[in-house]
Amino acid sequence: MMGVALEAFAQLLRSPDERIEVARACFMIAQDAYPGLDVERYLGQIERMAMRLRARMPQGASAEEKVVALNQFLYEDMGFWGNTDDYYDPRNSYLNEVIDRKTGIPITMSILYMELGRRVGLPLEGVSFPGHFLVRLQLRGGTLVLDPFAGGAPQSEDDLRKRIKRVIPDGVADNLPASELPLDQFLEPATNRQILSRVLRNLKGIYRKDDKPQQMLDVLNRMLVISPGASTELRDRGLVYHRLECYRAALKDLSDYSEREPDAPDQDEVRAKVLELSALCARLN
Repeated sequence: MMGVALEAFAQLLRSPDERIEVARACFMIAQDAYPGLDVERYLGQIERMAMRLRARMPQGASAEEKVVALNQFLYEDMGFWGNTDDYYDPRNSYLNEVIDRKTGIPITMSILYMELGRRVGLPLEGVSFPGHFLVRLQLRGGTLVLDPFAGGAPQSEDDLRKRIKRVIPDGVADNLPASELPLDQFLEPATNRQILSRVLRNLKGIYRKDDKPQQMLDVLNRMLVISPGASTELRDRGLVYHRLECYRAALKDLSDYSEREPDAPDQDEVRAKVLELSALCARLN
């Protein structure tokens, strides 16, 4: 049984991908950590920011001029910045906190950047670049890649190759050095579901590191709404349920994982856990 908040999220995710409202979904994710959060109020704040930005744009501005205006508005006038000081603070992954504190990580800064850009006629797209989320804009002369974490700075081919080199060791992909890998494969636009999954993956990593199983459960529930077939998340939710002493829920998730992934390398471990939980649940009856 889904709770009301999770059901509302699931309803939003039933839309075709291009019609999923990413900002609304992000504020819904934040309701797990901030139960009283007013989604409409924060959406209104984005609208008001976009109106202020629109008001200062010259008539008939080109796409490039709009990018310059967006960068000046968001970073110079509004004072937003990429949080390099405390990167793993969970608040950086919640869009309400990003707006309130004017700081975030690459994925959340990119979401805000895209939301504002689209409202002033910039069809910005997210890019799940290795290790660092970016934004792209298709122009007549090619593709402009921007880094909303670094003030919307345009990324040259050299910048992008350096980023790849930091994340992908030579020879891992197609036996080519990182400097020779085709850039296009890393610059494909991310779907809205992929963007939301990346936000949640960041939160999952933070709450796992901080050993916060209840928060991790909230995140995993949302991840499984987006990707019901994600076996790893199903297994991890089963393990979290076990830690939270929700033994029947743990048994169901781990049994389902075991059936889905009969050849998984951790199958013996999971089967042992399933046997242990079956005996435990039998005693609870």
